[in-house]
Amino acid sequence: MITSAVFFIALLTGLPIFLALLLASLVFLWQVDLSILMSSLPIQLYGALNKSGLLAIPLFMLVGELMNRGGLTSRLMNTADLFVGGFKGGLAYVNLLTNAMAASILGSATAQISVMSRLMVPTMVDKGYPKPFSAAVTMAGGLLGPIIPPSMLMIIYGVVAYQPISDLFIAGIIPGIIIFLSFGCVVFITGVIVGLPKGEHFSHKSMGKELLNGLLPGMIPITVIICIVTGVTTPTEAGAIASILSFIIGAVIYRSLKLKDLPQIFGAVALNTATITGLIGIASVLGWALSFEGVPDMMVNAVTQLTDSPQLFLLIIYGLVILLGMFLESISVMIVLVPIILPAATALGIDPIHFGVVISLATLVGLVTPPVGPGLYIAMTASNLPMGSLFKAMLPFLFAMLLSMLVIAFIPQLSLWLPSLMNAK
Repeated sequence: MITSAVFFIALLTGLPIFLALLLASLVFLWQVDLSILMSSLPIQLYGALNKSGLLAIPLFMLVGELMNRGGLTSRLMNTADLFVGGFKGGLAYVNLLTNAMAASILGSATAQISVMSRLMVPTMVDKGYPKPFSAAVTMAGGLLGPIIPPSMLMIIYGVVAYQPISDLFIAGIIPGIIIFLSFGCVVFITGVIVGLPKGEHFSHKSMGKELLNGLLPGMIPITVIICIVTGVTTPTEAGAIASILSFIIGAVIYRSLKLKDLPQIFGAVALNTATITGLIGIASVLGWALSFEGVPDMMVNAVTQLTDSPQLFLLIIYGLVILLGMFLESISVMIVLVPIILPAATALGIDPIHFGVVISLATLVGLVTPPVGPGLYIAMTASNLPMGSLFKAMLPFLFAMLLSMLVIAFIPQLSLWLPSLMNAK
């Protein structure tokens, strides 16, 4: 209890999350009289970061930075416009489809919402779409980033939970498609009830050029997935290949990426990587101390006494993670919770791969819900909208997201079928 109070007080005072975790860990060691373990902290920190799977994090971050600087999103947007731009509410579909394609490269919901808010919201408003609806579609599309492979959340879950990252990548494909289709249904129903502008189809002369422009960046995620599924490369090696392809496309083919941009790109990647790995290292210390005191076993016993239903347990986890996600960033929630609650999940017979998909989805809801949801604030700032009107416009998409999450939680094969096919080869 004291440890939890210290943790939340530290957060409320504005301390960075990794410092709040470190302080909570030290207080816990002092509280349970395990101060003798203090001398082992450096070894534990080193052991937590001495994992090859962590190499995938900076590599896929580098892919996102390179492709973002190389003008990927605008080219993907034009390609998406070829397929769905001419329908009623066409720009809303273009927004979702562009997000789905960019998700496989950016892999970060907040980065994706930030980029797409600047690109799509002004364009949709100019074409006659309501501003709150335009921003809500952009936020909803941004939630596809952390579930469609290659996903940063899946990499972190794989490292923390000791699960194969390749299986986790593949496990997110069908859930990502389900969520994408559910958002499309919201746009369709909105178009029927409220009425949305109709777009214009591309002329046949420009279709080939726009398709070719979008084909090259689209090849990067396809290459990553094929390399991983066929077993040709590990996820880390696939990230290295994708980084090289991103640089060649941006610097050589599009010529929108300059060598002078590289120091700034590498600096951003290094800073973000240090933030994430620092969180993982400090959280592992807390998890190690809790495990030494038997807290995960206590959690397993408490959960099994509360319920023996895997479905009810997953609903409880949804509620807990969504609640925490309203105050903490999604990566922080995952790093803190997974080592504690995964033993309880496996004790109830829940597959760790399926659980990774479930908890990843749960962390996304907090990104777009008050009071702290960073995705909500990014869209508010970009579109100059008050929180009330934006969140009201987001509610139908949020309902579709929650409904999709229930379906995915209750039907494990939606997450496990593709990984089982891959492993059966």
